Amino acid sequence: MRITPTTELKNRIEKLQKEIIIHNLDAVFMIQNADLFYFTGAVQQGALYVPAEGEALYLVRKDFARARMESGLKEVIPFKSPRDIPGVLADFGYPMPERVGMELDVTPLTVMDRFKKGLGDCIISDATPLIRNVRALKSDYEINIMKDAAVIVDKVCKRAAEVIREGMTDLELTAELEFVARKAGHQGMVRMRGFNSELFYGHMFSGPDSAVPTYSDTPLGGVGLSPAFPQGASYRSIRRNEPITVDFVAVFDGYIVDQTRMFSIGEMPDKLIKAYADMTIIQEHAKQIAKPGVSWGGVYDDCLQMACGMGYQDQFMGTKGAQVSFIGHGVGVELDEYPFIARGLNNYELQENMVFAFEPKAVFQGLGAVGIENTFRVAADGLKSLTFSEQKLIVL
Repeated sequence: MRITPTTELKNRIEKLQKEIIIHNLDAVFMIQNADLFYFTGAVQQGALYVPAEGEALYLVRKDFARARMESGLKEVIPFKSPRDIPGVLADFGYPMPERVGMELDVTPLTVMDRFKKGLGDCIISDATPLIRNVRALKSDYEINIMKDAAVIVDKVCKRAAEVIREGMTDLELTAELEFVARKAGHQGMVRMRGFNSELFYGHMFSGPDSAVPTYSDTPLGGVGLSPAFPQGASYRSIRRNEPITVDFVAVFDGYIVDQTRMFSIGEMPDKLIKAYADMTIIQEHAKQIAKPGVSWGGVYDDCLQMACGMGYQDQFMGTKGAQVSFIGHGVGVELDEYPFIARGLNNYELQENMVFAFEPKAVFQGLGAVGIENTFRVAADGLKSLTFSEQKLIVL
């Protein structure tokens, strides 16, 4: 079991405290699991109180013993209810805050109301941008774990080349690949921050199914097994001369990488072969232009213009009418972190050690989808890939 080092947690909290001061807050309260894991090293039920100055307090309702064992923070404290907040703060010599930040993008209103009662008359504002800013810059410790996750997804792709056969269903292929990932240490859950965002390992599908749109904010959807979870693999059988997509999210010790690779049994139609080659060209272009100081939206605009110039204005990042307005998304402990390589985000700049997945894809209704995806670290001279599987189209 990997325990997040105390020094790592200390650095993260100090960075957040700088943000707290800049935004004129007295403290931040966090209760969401991904944020708790990032700042405490544990996902035990409770709340993390980070004052502008001083030690952070991890208030744990359940399970205190595990939190004490798993978290490297100095102050891990039993906690029953937000009603206990005034007493806990007094015990540590902290005054009641007047302005507190909370994760208002993910905190249910009923939960926030309970914290309001414990916090009294203080003003509560949204601390989400502060938290996400801190999480966006990955440490060497985090990047090394993501490299471990990249090993898992490489094993998945190698296994795909071994087991794909004509007549097997998309679901059977998916089960084979999930089995490999799980044995290699995949944690199973893929955390996402967006409301109603759901994903299970990723998307593996073939032929026209890969071009079927769905509710999720993703370029590819898939039919799925039922309307209860209308995405991903279906019972459709794999056939010759059609695209087979393995868009797989690997998660190891809490950290995510995202990768897409393409397979086919026999040659795909020329239109799809060309589109795949063009998507890899767009990826190579992004690797050259995505450097520190360049805006997130600027990379998006440039690559979108390139795709449209190639003739994919109606197929790029989804079928016409169902296209998404991004080409890349940050990854870390969640699949939808900063930065977003997306439309309109021209006031946000890439910084060294941001990590994101870049996924140019072309989708042809009734025929199928092709694309490439890798997870990259932003370096001073451009993008460095953390994922490393063979990128060529694998023809079986």
